[in-house]
Amino acid sequence: MDMIERRKTRAVQVGSVTIGGDAPIVIQSMTNTRTEDTRATLEQIYRLVAAGCELVRVAVPDVAAAEALKAIVLQSPVPIIADIHFDIRLAHRSLENGAAKVRVNPGNIGGREKLIELARKAESFSAPIRIGVNAGSLDKRILQKHGGASSAALVESAIGYLAPLEAVGFNDIVVSLKASDVYTTIKAYRLFSENSSYPLHLGVTGAGPLESGTIKGAVGIGTLLAEGIGDTLRVSLTASPIEEVRIARQIIQSLGLRTYKPELISCPTCGRCEVDLIPLVKEVEIILEQYCAPLKVAVMGCAVNGPGEAREADLGISAGKKQGILFRHGKVIKTVKFDSLLEALVEELNLLSLKEHSKQGDRN
Repeated sequence: MDMIERRKTRAVQVGSVTIGGDAPIVIQSMTNTRTEDTRATLEQIYRLVAAGCELVRVAVPDVAAAEALKAIVLQSPVPIIADIHFDIRLAHRSLENGAAKVRVNPGNIGGREKLIELARKAESFSAPIRIGVNAGSLDKRILQKHGGASSAALVESAIGYLAPLEAVGFNDIVVSLKASDVYTTIKAYRLFSENSSYPLHLGVTGAGPLESGTIKGAVGIGTLLAEGIGDTLRVSLTASPIEEVRIARQIIQSLGLRTYKPELISCPTCGRCEVDLIPLVKEVEIILEQYCAPLKVAVMGCAVNGPGEAREADLGISAGKKQGILFRHGKVIKTVKFDSLLEALVEELNLLSLKEHSKQGDRN
């Protein structure tokens, strides 16, 4: 099987999590609670972590939010990133209160000198900075030069912000270049990655509600990941942050970059199907949530063609009206009554999962 060759970047440490270098792609999300409501914020952080989030960003719009970071950082199971706009003093306070990283948009924090001051502060706390360039807040001079928020404008903006940091020897930097237009975002990351080794945070900003936002995020982020570009990501959605994490995991796993749970393969249904396949697939999807082994599991609606069409699956079922078959790598291993098909699948899943865990134990 062909594997994606990832672009080599610098390793940046965010608390206990590494971004870039040889580290796996890191999933991020952002809380939508009032940060000063520490109880609600921590509850959401724990839900995000349970869903698979590895870094959590929180909004710091005022002093109350910055002060709340003390308690949040102390009780969070993952490193916390402070999201700063307009008031650079809040970034300083966030670092003092334990933020493992700060995200700033240099276009709205007051210029070069303030950015350098922040870098010195971040260095004293061994914390990195994300330079978050956004198409919606580019400098007027750059917009005029490029005729709008083009990919070249985003890249020039990022390079301009990096220059003063590099001049004072600060290199613990993660960069993002986001636009709501998918192709502009893709092209910006491509251009930037040609001449830079800074780790990249991927995302499509203002992507939209769950369905359309998922599509835009998957196309934009997935295209870049397939080209080996990207070290961490957030799927921005006008939806629950839990959905952001769920979609992020699916994008990453679909490209074979990480494995979180068994992959479900199912046929698109057609006139040959002898059962209502959609509810059957949903049942199997629920079952697979209980497993973490890197397996491919197929659910097919045609007992004749199913095994052949899903030959790459580690395990699969093909359903007929009254009975179905259980197969491994395209070879039938047993025929069972339809009512017992899921039970037979679970038995085989348990066996394969145990074997996989034994393999992992031997490798460790």
